[in-house]
Amino acid sequence: MTMIPLRRFTARALPIDDHGRVLLLHGFDPARPDRSYWFTVGGAAEDGETLQQAAARELYEEVGIAASADDFTGPYGTGTIEFTFAEYAITQDQTFFAIQVGDADVSFDHMDEIEKATTTEYRWWSAEELDDTEEAVFPEDLADIVRKITAG
Repeated sequence: MTMIPLRRFTARALPIDDHGRVLLLHGFDPARPDRSYWFTVGGAAEDGETLQQAAARELYEEVGIAASADDFTGPYGTGTIEFTFAEYAITQDQTFFAIQVGDADVSFDHMDEIEKATTTEYRWWSAEELDDTEEAVFPEDLADIVRKITAG
């Protein structure tokens, strides 16, 4: 199968609750539904958007939490990764921003169809739980990023 190359510049939103836990989504690649993983909220910046504006939009679209771009702190990490999803070979520049959300309700109501079809659940994770899990979590250094956020 020939993969379609895609380059994206993304904002990754790290919602933090009152207990210092980060909200993650659980899902799978439709091309490999047997390999599930946990991942951060976020997505590609649209034309004219700052990364913080993209983080705010994605936070609302993916988990139903409304916030202002000005409420995000960071960045707490950056990097470039390569992966495949469906028929795409993606090169992704990603920047991680945090936002305190208290005990916000989570909703998948605003997700697009592919997100709804491939996202199965959500969970709040402590840095210690991230360290101890044997489940796949992306990014792999997320526990360290959460510690940076909660230490500040």
